[in-house]
Amino acid sequence: MLEAISSTAISAGKVASRGIETEMTAPAPAASAAQSSNDVGFDSVMKQVTSDAIGTLKAGEAASISAIQGKESTRRVVEALMSAEQALQTAVAVRDKVVQAYQEVVRMSI
Repeated sequence: MLEAISSTAISAGKVASRGIETEMTAPAPAASAAQSSNDVGFDSVMKQVTSDAIGTLKAGEAASISAIQGKESTRRVVEALMSAEQALQTAVAVRDKVVQAYQEVVRMSI
């Protein structure tokens, strides 16, 4: 049911959702080299991805409210809600993997 999460989608913070493509760009090789020299930490990457997901969810909610008020087109609302759904599915998949990894560590013998 959930699509696999690719490293490009995580690093870009945006994914294509069910036929409606959003901006998804792979980092340039020069940018990758610059990032590796800066030693971007896992926590900062997760903070950025989390804040992007929260922003996407808020945009979907705002589009829904605008549609109820008659200020937003149906197409825009559907796109925003599909992006929000994809962000939520990605967050749930990451959470599930973190819980699974934690359970494996707990099961390890000392």
